[in-house]
Amino acid sequence: MAKYRLERVANLIAQQVGLMISMSEIKDPRVSTLVSVSRVTLSKDLGYAKLYISSFEDHGKLKETVDALNHAAGFIQGNIGKRIRMRNTPRMTFIEDHGIEDSFHLNQKIKEALSQ
Repeated sequence: MAKYRLERVANLIAQQVGLMISMSEIKDPRVSTLVSVSRVTLSKDLGYAKLYISSFEDHGKLKETVDALNHAAGFIQGNIGKRIRMRNTPRMTFIEDHGIEDSFHLNQKIKEALSQ
């Protein structure tokens, strides 16, 4: 039962943080609206959350966006606490996720290998 609750809360957090980013609710100019929350991992006691952020932009822009999100983590946590009714809102840490870019490069290499 606890596993399903963790998944449900993780999905809600990812959805709400993604919505905050896409609607430009985070006023920091370093936060690009072209990023998305690829996954969320929660501790078993719901005290901590790691949010993996991915983007189609280059590594430098993604790092800058993740730094800005970590700087605004308290603001984001407060807003999530208002949107999702929970006893305690998890403390959030944002981490770069290069999975989309890595898979794009892998697909390009496969296409090049097949075309030869």
